Amino acid sequence: MGKALIIGAGGVAGVAVHKCCQNSEIFEEICIASRTLSKCEDLKNKLCGKTKTKIKTACVDADNVEALINLINDFKPDIVMNLALPYQDLTIMDACLATKTNYMDTANYEPPDNAKFEYKWQWAYRDKFKNAGITALLGSGFDPGVTGVFSAYAIKHHFDEIEYIDILDANAGDHGYPFATNFNPEINIREVSANGSYIENGKWIETKPLEIKRQYNFPEIGNMDMYLLHHEELESLALNIKGIKRIRFFMTFSERYITHLKVLENVGMTSIKPIEYEGMKIVPLQFLKAVLPDPASLGPRTKGKTNIGCIFTGKKDGKTKHYYLYNVCDHQECYKEVGSQAISYTTGVPAMIGASLVMSGKWNKPGVYNIEEFDPDPFMELLNKFGLKWNESFNPELVD
Repeated sequence: MGKALIIGAGGVAGVAVHKCCQNSEIFEEICIASRTLSKCEDLKNKLCGKTKTKIKTACVDADNVEALINLINDFKPDIVMNLALPYQDLTIMDACLATKTNYMDTANYEPPDNAKFEYKWQWAYRDKFKNAGITALLGSGFDPGVTGVFSAYAIKHHFDEIEYIDILDANAGDHGYPFATNFNPEINIREVSANGSYIENGKWIETKPLEIKRQYNFPEIGNMDMYLLHHEELESLALNIKGIKRIRFFMTFSERYITHLKVLENVGMTSIKPIEYEGMKIVPLQFLKAVLPDPASLGPRTKGKTNIGCIFTGKKDGKTKHYYLYNVCDHQECYKEVGSQAISYTTGVPAMIGASLVMSGKWNKPGVYNIEEFDPDPFMELLNKFGLKWNESFNPELVD
């Protein structure tokens, strides 16, 4: 079918590469590119001889637009899969515009010096991408990503309008470390330590970090503490799903994680403001990232399951209806298949699926779009096919 340029060589990219190679009818050739060429070569070596997909590698600085343009012009991909850091979304989008190449990412842009992510920067590219005749697919991970597809599926098949959405992200995995993050430590800690927020009656309501706590009995996992966070898909779903009155996002954390995080905050290690140390400028959170375990190394030691999904309340034929769509993913099963824990797996699989739908033409329309703006049905079918089987309940426990 075509060629994909994958920018990034971390845990999510590793899963996406494996899945692209499992889908060789669509991904005839891929190029894995990052600053660290050896990581790209390692991924290539794991799959060479085991797939029909041709694999190339390249070294590129994703902050350098000209370098990205040169790489795109050299490889000539049908789509650029941005699996790098969210700080690099705009430079990669600029390179795609310059070369008229389709674009996809898993998380929205976040300025390096301000821990606040929102879509305004990327939505500003709508006319540019439309005029260039290329597609930008935003947020094709799990949350954002599958949660948006779940929402589109729910409104298409089960509701006339959806009034309330609660997105629940639970990880019951145990990696054995006193403290570690399951995805990029810098991004994870910035997200958790920022103010929470949710949308109600068209307005943003802001909360203190981890101020709102609930407990939920997750299928196959059991009771877990979860905390309300700000999350990017709230912004787009509130605009794109008919009837929304309130939308919230919750994520689970153990008491051990919360205790470690508070201690690190109290001593200034989660700060993103540069400080001077022995004549050098360093960012404390970036130093902390360097000393914490690499999330890509957690696969062989992580046991347990994740449960991520959406609880919907709305109207169908004038009657109130509740509906719960979710996925349960086993860390050890993911590691056996692709050498990764479930957090990377649940993001890497949807990245491949979203890119494949753009490449195949099913989701190919000029402009910048959030994932819930496309037909959810082919995505839902591919979730089951490529390892993220979804489950549904019509009588779920609700969050108060």
